[in-house]
Amino acid sequence: METYEKSSLGRTGLAVCRLGVSSSYGAPAEAFEEAFERGVNYFYWGSIRRQGMAGGIRNIIAKGKRDEMILLLQSYSRSASLMERFFLKGLKALGADRADVLLLGWHNRAPSMRIMERALAMRERGLFGFLAVSGHNRLLFPELAKEGVIDIFHVRYSAVHRGAEQEVFGRLPRENRPGIVTYTATRWGDLLNPGKMPPGEKTPRGADCYRFVLTNSAVDVCMTGPASVHEMREALAALELGPMSDEEMARMRRLGDYIHAKYKRPFAG
Repeated sequence: METYEKSSLGRTGLAVCRLGVSSSYGAPAEAFEEAFERGVNYFYWGSIRRQGMAGGIRNIIAKGKRDEMILLLQSYSRSASLMERFFLKGLKALGADRADVLLLGWHNRAPSMRIMERALAMRERGLFGFLAVSGHNRLLFPELAKEGVIDIFHVRYSAVHRGAEQEVFGRLPRENRPGIVTYTATRWGDLLNPGKMPPGEKTPRGADCYRFVLTNSAVDVCMTGPASVHEMREALAALELGPMSDEEMARMRRLGDYIHAKYKRPFAG
């Protein structure tokens, strides 16, 4: 059975596991340490910074394996000074002296000049290596790519909201392409909810949602936000099961279309 191999995170050259983990939902430290031991290395220390992930990262660093991890810190701040302050506070909480990626969170238009100037100055000081941006305005990403400053895009993508296929993936340059990281693979849990399935359809498992995303070769990393060891293991199963067949992909698209039409959510194009 084909499995998912590590990929290069776009032009960054970082060798990254195709499944990434985030801190927001409360899984314990052992879940993150298990994921790391199984090859997961993209660790997203986001705006909701749970102690489970912090403990896992600190334990990994204590074992002398910091260089095997790609550590990302996020900031939603629109104040340049607060952005740096919160970034440094995050590093201190983890016992780290640098991050690999700074993510400017939820920008639906280009980040302000003040934010960009401070971020680039922080990079010059060696506080992080690569700059990322996330947002719900998909058409912004190809425009930012033309400027060549942002190294990584965090894009919403799932079987339900597939607009990124045309509006982002298909419009990025083939050469010197930014890295692509996706989130909301379960569409905020809707794809795992039996009550939101079409009549007669079996509910997908979590691994199915991640496999759908990862079967798209444009995606470098698919994020998961586990709340428990069990949920982490379910996400990790996607790596073992590998890409979906055409039939499996068609089924996921069919379920996605049904949920998209019947259960509206903000920013759910």
